[in-house]
Amino acid sequence: MQTEIIISGFGGQGVLFAGQLLSYAALEKDLHVTWFPSYGPEMRGGTAHCTVIISDDEIGSPVIRNPTAAIVMNLPSLDKYEPLVKTDGVLVVNTSLVDRDPEREDLQIELVPANEIAEELGDKRLANLVMLGALLNHLDVLSIDEVGASLKRHIPAHHRDLLQGNIKAMQRGTALAAGEKLAT
Repeated sequence: MQTEIIISGFGGQGVLFAGQLLSYAALEKDLHVTWFPSYGPEMRGGTAHCTVIISDDEIGSPVIRNPTAAIVMNLPSLDKYEPLVKTDGVLVVNTSLVDRDPEREDLQIELVPANEIAEELGDKRLANLVMLGALLNHLDVLSIDEVGASLKRHIPAHHRDLLQGNIKAMQRGTALAAGEKLAT
């Protein structure tokens, strides 16, 4: 089993953090992992993406041509990564910032109003974990409980106050992707 994920958006949207969190959770499950961040020099507001590969065997390269899944937080990310996702792969789209539907019909597509959900939860910075929760619903590699437990162990001390909000954001994303009616 090898799962390749791209998470992409503007700098400041937490795409690198979401990738790190997946990586930590996979390591704690004794899986092989690569996390490969990339961001523009302006960081906040510029482009940012990361690739995460999770495997039960050694990983030959951190470079991904056709990922199993992609989280796209904005329109430039959708434009860039939608064509690259493997057939039958997963594409999670932040409809809060993307004003067009994906064009491919050979993907599992999850449309998530992540910014609106994050604001309902009281913190716009939670959009990344709403998206991550939606992705976790489509992949068998890690559970939301495993990722939540890893978050508890790795969240920086100065962000400990955000822990419950982050977990709730992932739960909301997972529930949305599972088709559950969301309560505020």
